[in-house]
Amino acid sequence: MLDRTDTKFSHVKPGDTDYVSGGLRDFFLYRDLGVADATNGRVIAHLVKANMAPETGTGWHRHEADFQIVYMLKGWARFMYEDKETLVAAGDVVHQRPGIRHYLFDYSPDMEYLEIVSPADFKSIDVEPACEVPAPTPWK
Repeated sequence: MLDRTDTKFSHVKPGDTDYVSGGLRDFFLYRDLGVADATNGRVIAHLVKANMAPETGTGWHRHEADFQIVYMLKGWARFMYEDKETLVAAGDVVHQRPGIRHYLFDYSPDMEYLEIVSPADFKSIDVEPACEVPAPTPWK
């Protein structure tokens, strides 16, 4: 049975938290949705949005995480998942299996996505490239 005594109720409204820099990537802004605190670090949920035009992207990496979902709310992003280019557009949901090598290399100026990851303090590990990566689309 699920232990409900180790989590808290959480309700975050749009004005309760701001988009801030200082997250995993300097070229994105992050808005905390209160889930990490409510679950004592078991899960993080945050909104991520573009802050600067893509130059080099995230680089090849993998996450030490048990679970990761990206739900694209606005705009689009292009990823390499192993050796496959994948366009993720508004309304799309991606489940990134644990350990998959990937590279977010391009995104629209209005890109915004919801990311849910477990555990909240997941690690991002640089890995060897799986293949060549296309150039990003310049912003106008």
